[in-house]
Amino acid sequence: MITFVKYLAAYLLLNAAGNAAPSAADITSVLSAVGIEVEEEKLTLLLKELEGKSIDELVAEGNTKLASVPAGAAEEEVEEAAEESDDDMGFGLFD
Repeated sequence: MITFVKYLAAYLLLNAAGNAAPSAADITSVLSAVGIEVEEEKLTLLLKELEGKSIDELVAEGNTKLASVPAGAAEEEVEEAAEESDDDMGFGLFD
């Protein structure tokens, strides 16, 4: 999945710039401009998954999936026992 992030990032950049439906050529152009090699198969697969969906729909779908992921329990705070000190407190035992 991580290999699709660069394609999705380019898609979102183009969308933010006003291109409501970026094409494979648009995404390839953006990625090539910064020296990233495009794997056509992965790009085609991503565009197929995004076809007909708005950014808002994708974010809502992602939030739903994230909400179902269990969160790790908070780490229990371990309270350290205070060390007793035999330091001189201003008086001696036999004074």
